[in-house]
Amino acid sequence: MIPKSKSLVWFRRDLRAFDHAALHHALRDAVQGGGSVHCVFVFDTDILAELPRDDRRVRFIHASLRELDTELRKLGGGLSVQHGAAQELIPRLAAELGVGSVYLNDDYEPGAIARDAAVAAALHADGRALLRFKDQVIFEKSEVLTLAGGIYGVFTPYKNAWLKRLIAQPEAAAPWMIEPYAAGFAQVPAMRLPSLAELGFDAGPLPAPPGMSGATQSFEDFLPRLGEYGTARDFPALDSTSRLSIHLRFGTTSVRHLVRTLRQMMAHGAGGTGAPVWLSELVWRDFYAMILFHHPHIAQRSFKPAFDAVAWEAGDAASALFAAWCEGRTGYPLVDAAMVQLNTTGFMHNRLRMVTASFLVKDLGIDWRWGERYFARQLNDYDLASNVGGWQWAASTGCDAQPWFRIFNPTTQSQKFDRQGAFIRQYLPQLATLDARDIHAPWLVPADELERCGIVLGRDYPQPVVDHAQARQRTLARFAVVKAG
Repeated sequence: MIPKSKSLVWFRRDLRAFDHAALHHALRDAVQGGGSVHCVFVFDTDILAELPRDDRRVRFIHASLRELDTELRKLGGGLSVQHGAAQELIPRLAAELGVGSVYLNDDYEPGAIARDAAVAAALHADGRALLRFKDQVIFEKSEVLTLAGGIYGVFTPYKNAWLKRLIAQPEAAAPWMIEPYAAGFAQVPAMRLPSLAELGFDAGPLPAPPGMSGATQSFEDFLPRLGEYGTARDFPALDSTSRLSIHLRFGTTSVRHLVRTLRQMMAHGAGGTGAPVWLSELVWRDFYAMILFHHPHIAQRSFKPAFDAVAWEAGDAASALFAAWCEGRTGYPLVDAAMVQLNTTGFMHNRLRMVTASFLVKDLGIDWRWGERYFARQLNDYDLASNVGGWQWAASTGCDAQPWFRIFNPTTQSQKFDRQGAFIRQYLPQLATLDARDIHAPWLVPADELERCGIVLGRDYPQPVVDHAQARQRTLARFAVVKAG
C-alpha cells in the first residue's frame, strides 16, 4: 500500500520557500500523518524546446533555483532538479520516491491544464493523487462572479466585485505558513543543478535580481515611489514601476504578500494615490487569468468572434513591415526605442506595450497574434493570460478592449509621455542631438536642421514606414466589417 503521508511538491511558477500554498498543505499533512515531503523542479523539455538558446528567463529561473534550494535547506529540506518531459518525469519520480500524493499550485494556461491532467491520470492509474492549490492569484476561476452568476467580461465591475470579496474574505490574502511545519521535510542529498549548457542554453547577464531576495529588494526599492505611481507610471523615462512582474511570473514573491502589504499601508493612510492604482494592476492579473481559464480560445482567436472577420495584411509587404517593427526600424522614435528596449533588456514599460501593440495592429495592419508571439519570445515577464489580454485590448478584439475606432497616434503619445525625449535618447542615441521639439518626428525636421545635427534620414534613422493619418483611415475601413456585422 502506498503511504499517503509521503508526498512530493512540484515547484513550477512558485519559486519561493514562504507563503506557498502547495508546500504548506504538503508539510502540514506530513506532520499530522507522520510522513515526509520531497520537493522537485523540472526543467521541462516540452517548454524549453520552444525557447531560443539565449533566453534570459531560463537564466533567471536557474539562478532562482539556487536560492530556493538554500532556503529549503535552512528549513530542513532541499530541492531536486530534473531535466526532461515533466509529464513523464513527475509520475516516474513519484513512483521512485514511493509518495502517495503530488502537491502543486494550479496553473490556468491551456497547455498547463492539459499537462497537469495527463500527470493526474498517470498518477491515478498508479494509485497516487495529484492535489492542486490556488497560489498565483487571490481569486481564481469562478470565485468572482456577477450577481447573476456569470463570468465578468469587463474589468471595472470585476475589480469592484473583487475588492468587495476581499473585504468579506480577507483570509484569501492570508499567508500560507511554512516554518511551523518544517519538521515535515524529508532530508535529501545536495542538489545537483544542471548547468545552463547542459540544459541547452547560453550563460549571460540576468534580466533582474533573481530569487526571493531579488523580489524583496525590488519591492522595498519600489515602496518609497509607490505614492507617485498613479501619475508617474505612464512615463517610461522615469524609474516609477515596481519591476516585480518577473517575480510575480515565476513566483519568487507572493501576490498575497504584496496585497497584504498594500492593504495594510492603505488602512494606515500610507501609499498615497499610487497604492490603489498599483493594487488595480494586481487585480488585472487575476482578471486576465480568469478570462483565459474560462475562454481558452483567446490564445489563438479573438475573444469577440466577430473580430475574427477582420482581414489583416499578409504577404511579403506585411512580413517586411513586421520585421521593421520587431527590429525598431519603423521611423517612429517612441515605437522604435521601445522595441530596442525590449530586444536588449527583455523589459518593456507598460505604456509602451500599449503604444507598440497599437502601432503594429492599427498603423501597420498586422495580426495581433504576430506581435503576441514576438512578445512571448522576448519578455522577461511573459505570461500568456496577461500578454494575450493586453494584445487583444490594443487590437480591440478582446474583453473590455480599446474601442476599435480609437487609435493611438504614436507621435502624440511620444510628445505626451516622453516630452523631453529622454527615453528616446537612451535607446536611440543616433537621435540624441535633436531637441525636445524635433525628436518625436524627425521626418518633419527641415533638412538643414537635420544636417546641423549630423543626421541623415535613411542612413542614420529610417523614414516612417507608414503615414499615420493614412494608416488610421485604412484601419477604420478594415474594422468596418465588424461595424457592419
